[in-house]
Amino acid sequence: MRSRSRLTVVAGVIMSVGLVVASAPAATAAPAPDATPGRNAVLHRYAADTWRSFTALVDPATGMVADNIGGDLDPADRSAYTSPTNIGAYLWSTVAARETRLISAGEARTRIAQTLATLAELEIHEASGMYYNWYDPSTGAKLTSWPADGSTVHPFLSSVDNGWLATALAIVEEQVPELAAPAGALLRRMDFGFYYNPAERQIRGGFWVDPPPGCSVAGNYRGGPDVYYTCHHYGAFNTEPRIASYLGIAAGQIPSEHYFGMFRTFPPEGCDWSWSEQRAVGQWRTYLGVRVFEGAYRYRGMQLVPTWGGSMFEALMVPLFVPEEKWGRDSWAINHPTYVRAQIEHGLREAGYGYWGFSPSNNPAGGYREYGVDPIGMDAGGYTSDQERTTVDHGYGECRPAQPPPTAYGQGVVTPHASFLALRYAPEEALLNLANLRRDFDAYGPGGFYDAVNVASGQVSRRYLALDQGMIMAALGNALAHDVLREPFSKGTMKQRLAPLMRMERFSLPRRDNP
Repeated sequence: MRSRSRLTVVAGVIMSVGLVVASAPAATAAPAPDATPGRNAVLHRYAADTWRSFTALVDPATGMVADNIGGDLDPADRSAYTSPTNIGAYLWSTVAARETRLISAGEARTRIAQTLATLAELEIHEASGMYYNWYDPSTGAKLTSWPADGSTVHPFLSSVDNGWLATALAIVEEQVPELAAPAGALLRRMDFGFYYNPAERQIRGGFWVDPPPGCSVAGNYRGGPDVYYTCHHYGAFNTEPRIASYLGIAAGQIPSEHYFGMFRTFPPEGCDWSWSEQRAVGQWRTYLGVRVFEGAYRYRGMQLVPTWGGSMFEALMVPLFVPEEKWGRDSWAINHPTYVRAQIEHGLREAGYGYWGFSPSNNPAGGYREYGVDPIGMDAGGYTSDQERTTVDHGYGECRPAQPPPTAYGQGVVTPHASFLALRYAPEEALLNLANLRRDFDAYGPGGFYDAVNVASGQVSRRYLALDQGMIMAALGNALAHDVLREPFSKGTMKQRLAPLMRMERFSLPRRDNP
């Protein structure tokens, strides 16, 4: 799901054993962590150091943030490419830095104004108002060749990446009144209905303006000249592309029925979906005339709605902004903390790493990789938590026999941003996990936590990624400043159009007493 095709990385550190760890949290949704003096100081220190990575990532001439930078924050080591998601992460992180008093209101305005001015000049797809996936942060030019090797880039317009930029623009419009007009103008021209396939009630992954190599589907859901859509839709519900769905529904660009057009899990009848991770449990229900299989996976005594790959950011990046657990008391309020429990259970008990938190990140051994907990992802190949790609195959009834479970896991890779995503739902466990990573590894540098740690070999990816740092800043901004980044999405059309949909749905999960 995450549109990150290329990245460089570095590494190195040592493992420790015998950690004292807290038990897994109960399956209840907690508010943002209390601002107790001791906890506040820790969170503020993390925020200050994480913000330092953004000041190094941004190009002072354009206000555009690079995709990544080396661990010593040398500007000469900034990547020569950026994306709409990265730009969005910088914008919302600037608001978070202001709200946590790391920078003044004036500095925040200056930084954001420069970025908005550059965004207004970038080449976009005019009919949809959408941005291309890769730009040169030093010039704003759309990339048609990859900076590292000169290979051809076929300019693409991603639904999820534009979703994260639109999220940031909505935050700026709400939180920076002096810049509401330019931010709103950029946001208002973005039409997420351009991605929506009414026949499938799902959105496409994106489109190309010119025919790309490989698979594509010519068409235009808004009329006008053909574009070339991805052959896939974002069909899995509990994944990060739902931010684009929410924005489209809130704007009236996508019908409300789309919310129920995505798969909670695949239906269990027959063998058509037997390639997926496991046969789900659940029941069929109908909402707004759409028949939905309210499916769930079982994992080590828990029951949850899975993500596509089993990673933390798929499940928990969206609620950094949209208060899903407040509106979905019989769905998200149960699923989010259970999902965190499952990640903790895997890291501490099933795999026995002593640490937890698995999400796409730099690979300490080089390159970029998706990490996750295989059994809580719908993809049978799954994102795995270790370098050896150890998977679990529970089978699919008579369609696919189960395989023996692994007797051991290999070199686990933990990424700190996953703990920050869990901060709302398991604050004590998240802070303990981060403290253990910092204590036992060379996992912390001048820009905060490095991107990933191999907790067996001790290798560390000593690099900072704008997106991962942006998730950390969003979590910290919310924890320290009363959910400031949720405010724009807790009212207005987002609340009017999304909250009723979330209130009506019941996931196939064990009930609990809602506070």
